[in-house]
Amino acid sequence: MKLISIHDLSASDIKAIWALAMKPSAPFSGTVGWSFEGNGIRTRTTFIQAFRELNLNFVELPNLLKTHERAADLAGYLDPFYDIYVVRESNHERLSEFARASRRPVINAMSSVGHPCEVLTDAFSIEKTIGPLSSTKVTLWGPTTNVFRSWYELAGVLGFELVHICDAHFHETKTHVRFCQTVDDSTDVLITDSWPHGFENTQWSLTSTHLEKLGNPRLLPTPPFFISHEIAIDPLHYKGFMGYEQKIDLLPVQKAILRFFMTP
Repeated sequence: MKLISIHDLSASDIKAIWALAMKPSAPFSGTVGWSFEGNGIRTRTTFIQAFRELNLNFVELPNLLKTHERAADLAGYLDPFYDIYVVRESNHERLSEFARASRRPVINAMSSVGHPCEVLTDAFSIEKTIGPLSSTKVTLWGPTTNVFRSWYELAGVLGFELVHICDAHFHETKTHVRFCQTVDDSTDVLITDSWPHGFENTQWSLTSTHLEKLGNPRLLPTPPFFISHEIAIDPLHYKGFMGYEQKIDLLPVQKAILRFFMTP
């Protein structure tokens, strides 16, 4: 199995991962091929901690997929040395090509198209602290990003309804996603993400007025967040902010993903 997008999982797979995240983990044996493009401060921190807590060896493979070598050749030479790969790579097609070629599990730690581990974590946090996604209204705010695309996929796999408030330019036809341009109802959870490169439109800076119109929901800004861009207010001054502690869930969920994919 692979985790390149949430579409690679079934609803039962996701529930199994979340169940594992709630249970103590026994040490594993194995070696991770680890390639991580860019900063990803939180994702890098928690994955390395997850490797250590699971007693997994990990080998840094800088810029694994940045060479001109065929993905099939890379996988063919490297697979005998690794039990699983965790890769952050902006070129989603290159990552997908490598995953198809490899005989090992390949985990997408973020690509230009999706951020499955982040979204599985945030959804886990919502289910744990607010309620089931089937009865919790989740709303996305602002332009489409890789994080939001993973939310679309999660809604499709689990079958819950998602609302995305954004400019009409970003509206698509998606199962289980309702697009709109203005606030038309309250919500339970509001999620923002950093604006895509080149996007500048202060109309989509989330204000306290927007939050009031949405019923003062719980606020989950996907980090890194930037005040005066996607958020016009400081979340620390908003009582519904889900807090820095919410991202602690990255560690148990990433450990659970590793356990799920490494268990025969």
